[in-house]
Order: sequence, then structure tokens, then C-alpha cells
Amino acid sequence: MDFNQLLTNASTILVSVGLKVLGAIVIWLVGRWLIKFAMGLVSNSFKRTTLDPTLLVYIKSILGVLLNLILVVAILGFFGVETTSFAALLAAGGVAIGAAWSGLLAHFAAGIFLVIFRPFAVGDFITAGGVTGTVEEIGLFVTAINTPDNVRTLVANNTIFSDTIQNFTANPFRRVDLVAQINHDVNPQDAIARLKSKLSAIPNVISEPAPDVEILEFNLAGTVLAVRPYCNNDNYWQVYFDTNKLISEMGSEAGYAAPTQHYAIKQKAA
Repeated sequence: MDFNQLLTNASTILVSVGLKVLGAIVIWLVGRWLIKFAMGLVSNSFKRTTLDPTLLVYIKSILGVLLNLILVVAILGFFGVETTSFAALLAAGGVAIGAAWSGLLAHFAAGIFLVIFRPFAVGDFITAGGVTGTVEEIGLFVTAINTPDNVRTLVANNTIFSDTIQNFTANPFRRVDLVAQINHDVNPQDAIARLKSKLSAIPNVISEPAPDVEILEFNLAGTVLAVRPYCNNDNYWQVYFDTNKLISEMGSEAGYAAPTQHYAIKQKAA
């Protein structure tokens, strides 16, 4: 075979491969657009249903993975790869990967259990896996939580499922726990009466159950009062800060002396 013939064959092969690559790129771009379009249709359809938002996010995540996997198989088939063999290879690879990444499968299984048992839902304010915040998404392997300082935090599903979960949204109201330190010379009952009369005036403090103000303990500075109003979870921090402000203003308005620590030193007679 002469050089010209070899060059012609090489050119033919390169053109064929180039067309294949170009076709694969087109298939990929069109496929990705179709997947995005399909996911948009699914999202719009789900919005018109009464299904739980947590379940919807999880279904969309699984559907997105499956559609992208089908797209990859379609591209391999376009290149002439036997898809049935690829499917068998993928299954075998899945077993191998599953053995090597058992922790990842544990997170996947935990995600399914989180959706089934529903200890919390999207939009709930929780503490789980050492993170406190609002649940934004329950994914295949991780749960996205937005913390109160607006940091998106991803927590592994198995970490959440195997740990203690506190759901602050599950109940209609929650208690704000604060304390008021008063001086030794202040009558605790007077301070309690003043606080109780003003706590109900704080916006979003609910009347039932009524705010609690009781003697909590005694220390070197005087009496410590437990100040505990109740409110809806959405208003927690507003009530928290307003109650702190009320405690400070109450002491000033009543003319209470600032709390100071007292020590009694006794000397034994010689």
C-alpha cells in the first residue's frame, strides 16, 4: 500500500471519527436541553399536585440521574458500543462500586428513609447532624440546610438519620428561654410582676400558654429569674431579642441597682 492510499484511508477514518464526535456533541447538547425541558415540565406538573414538597424534590433528583444515564447510554450507542453489554458492565460496575462505596449507599438508603418516615420536610427548621437551620432540599445523598446566618450547609443523609433530630417546626409554638439577673436588694416578686405585665405586649408572644416568669436560682449576684415567653417558630428571634430588651428596660425603669457579686469574709477570733 502506497503512502497516498494510506493517507486517503487515514483521512477517511479521521472524517468518520470527527463526524461521530460532532454528532455525539450535538446529541449531548440536545439531550441536556431536553432533560432540562422535561424537568421543567415535571416541576410545573408537581406544583399543581398535592404531593409533599420533600417527596417532589427527591423524585426530581432520581429522575434527573436516570435521564442523564440514559443520555450517556444513547451516546455510547451512537459510537457503536453495544448497549446491552454496557448495561451488564454498568450493573457489574455498580456492584463493585457499591462494595467499595458502601457509605455512599448508606446515605442513599438514609435519604429514602427520611422521605418515608418524614422526621422533617422541606421548609422545616431543624437541628440535625450538628447543624441548625431551614431544610432547603433532601437529595439522594445529602440534605441541604440553610443556617440562620445564611450559609448553605450540606449534611450527609446517614449522618442525619443516625443522629438525634430536633424539628422546631413540627409543633405550633416553641418557648424562648432567657434569664434575668436581679440584685440582692430587689424583691423578686416585684420583678416577676413587672415582667409578666409587659411580656404579653411584645409582638407575636402568644397568650396560651402564658409567658412564664419564675425564680430559677440564686447566685452571688442575687436572684436569677427564668423568663420564658412562647411564640411561633417564625417569630422566635424577634421575640428573643425583644424580650432581652424588655429585661434591660425593666430594670432601668424600676430603678433596680445593678447586680453585683457579694462575698462574706469572716475571720476567726484568735
